[in-house]
Order: sequence, then C-alpha cells, then structure tokens
Amino acid sequence: MSINLFFRQTGKPKIPQYNTLNIQLKGYDFAVLENYQKLVHKIAEGMDVEVEDGWAVPPQHLKVQRFKPESTIVDTEYTMTVYERNVQVIHLPSTVGSILFEVLQTALPEGVSMTVHEHKEEHEETRYIPDAELLELKSQLEELRGPNVKKK
Repeated sequence: MSINLFFRQTGKPKIPQYNTLNIQLKGYDFAVLENYQKLVHKIAEGMDVEVEDGWAVPPQHLKVQRFKPESTIVDTEYTMTVYERNVQVIHLPSTVGSILFEVLQTALPEGVSMTVHEHKEEHEETRYIPDAELLELKSQLEELRGPNVKKK
C-alpha cells in the first residue's frame, strides 16, 4: 500500500543509482582498445546511460624477460605496451547497470580487460602526463628558497 502511495505522489518509482563510475579498459593492441572504447560509449548511450567523460591514460611500458631453463641467463626479452582507456558514466540506475555490464562483458574483445570502479580524485590525476619542464622549474624554485627553517 505504501509503495502505491509513493508512486502516486512522485509519478515514478524511486530506483537507486550508482555513484559516478569509471569503466576502465586495458589492452596491448591500441586499435582494438580504441574501437572497443567507442563501442562502450555507443552501447551506453543506446541504453540511455549518461556518459560524462572518456579519456586515455599514458601507456605503460613493460619489460618481460624469459630465462633459459634452470638458469639465470636471459633467453629472450620483450617490451610490451599496455594501453588504457576510461569511460565515465553518471546517474546509472542499478536496474540498468547490471545489464550494461553484462552486455559490455559479452562484447569484450580478446586481449582486453574491463574493470568498473567508483571514481576517485586519484583517477583524475593519472590521466595527465607530468610536464618535465614544469617539474624542473619547481625543483629550481625549491632550491632558491633554501631549507625550510621554522621559527619558534
């Protein structure tokens, strides 16, 4: 009875929503990852999910070494690059969220991994490449200031 009264008062049922979520995509093939990010964006908008933002993170370069059996001698060495893309969604109803994630998981290409997590400020910082010149100027400024001496 109370549910019907609530429905009549508001005109629509109240469905819980997720906080701002990041759909994080990682893979070794740049072209596949870029195309999948476009697909994620398109599927989300097709399901009336509000996409707030999408961005790339600087790639990680990994050095992988394979050793000869039972020795410490390097047999082969590989350099691998891991690319990362993010799609941020907001106001995602909980009833649509599980369906969206299931569809995205089903369409996930081979070699691409997907994680979904709540957006935090530290995720915002990782998307920017540090400016070497700016960092050098900051260190020079610190050197000019000298040691910090506190007065009592």
